[in-house]
Amino acid sequence: MTVRELAQQAKNASCALANTSALTRNNALLAMAEALLAAAPEILSANDEDVRAAKENGIKASLIDRLTLDPKRIEGMANGLRKVSLLPDPIGKSDYATVRPNGLRIEKRRVPLGVIGIIYEARPNVTADAIALCMKSGNACVLRGGSEAIRSNIAICECMGKAAEENGIPSGSIQLLRDTDRAAANEMMKLNGLIDVLIPRGGAGLIQSIVQQATVPVIETGVGVCHVYIDESADFAMSANVIENAKCSRPSVCNAAETLLVHASVAGECLPIIAKRLRDRGVELRCDSRAKALIPEALEASEEDWSTEYNDLILSIKVVDSFEEAVRHIETYGTHHSDAIITSRYDRAERFLNEVNSAAVYVNASTRFTDGEEFGFGAEIGISTQKLHARGPMGLDELTTVKYVVRGNGQIR
Repeated sequence: MTVRELAQQAKNASCALANTSALTRNNALLAMAEALLAAAPEILSANDEDVRAAKENGIKASLIDRLTLDPKRIEGMANGLRKVSLLPDPIGKSDYATVRPNGLRIEKRRVPLGVIGIIYEARPNVTADAIALCMKSGNACVLRGGSEAIRSNIAICECMGKAAEENGIPSGSIQLLRDTDRAAANEMMKLNGLIDVLIPRGGAGLIQSIVQQATVPVIETGVGVCHVYIDESADFAMSANVIENAKCSRPSVCNAAETLLVHASVAGECLPIIAKRLRDRGVELRCDSRAKALIPEALEASEEDWSTEYNDLILSIKVVDSFEEAVRHIETYGTHHSDAIITSRYDRAERFLNEVNSAAVYVNASTRFTDGEEFGFGAEIGISTQKLHARGPMGLDELTTVKYVVRGNGQIR
């Protein structure tokens, strides 16, 4: 089946899906969760083949981690579906209502976007998350995963799609492109009238390619050059704990820290301690000249390092002379994803929250919390780093638009 035919089937299903009841969609999500668990042997077998092929093709270890499924991760995917089923229904929610002097009753109501296209890389758990959020928000979906995960994605979509249809979701609502050729993705990007919005998830190259080539509206997501800034009043033990978590807990994801900024007045005392913690976790450190003087075994950072999303156990470190310099560095090199300050000063914390122009800003906490589930959304379709329509973790509300419902009794203008 061609890309256009798949998208047309999704479009045909989208109107009926938008008008399904919340009960139907929730029951379908619960059934899909059970289907995932029941199909775990088949999914894991398919994933083993994907992982084996990826290793043979020399894909780096951090990306292999994103690709790999195990029983615990499948259980997590199923739990994500269950959590989404428990969230409030976004469809029909009223954002605004008023009665005008002429008697017109005007209501602003949430409705599905229609057909959501998602192009993403080697993370098969994204397949389950995307389907869950699209179904809950009444949207049909057209998915195009990376070639590295094609077997896993097929197995996931087959079991979830079958369970969805058996529980009242219109046939054609869930579509997966099995053609991993780039031409198929390029065609998908230009299906105006069939796909209402396109959401890319992956590295900078993928996202920029889609932003530049697509004629379908795009919500830009994901690239995370995230910073942790240790202010002059920071607690050193807290600083070490936060940066270790932000860098090491899962370095391959977009909310992992890539750059550490340290105020010059405390760098001499705290950087050697932090460097040892990070080296013990296998982190490669790339430092400016001032940081390298304190960590002689580190590598020298290049200009390119400050704007690089490593997705790996690599961290760039820079010593700054002031709060203002730290903020300028984040604005210059960051991607407006997630940035944190470690400080005990209230005024510094408030300035950071107000002056750093990112989708998520943190005081005394790890950037790793920028996540739909951690924010209470159940799951996320991606982390939007743009400002139009959606910003930050995109949950159910971000997968809806609005229409105005106007009731009258013969009013004319």
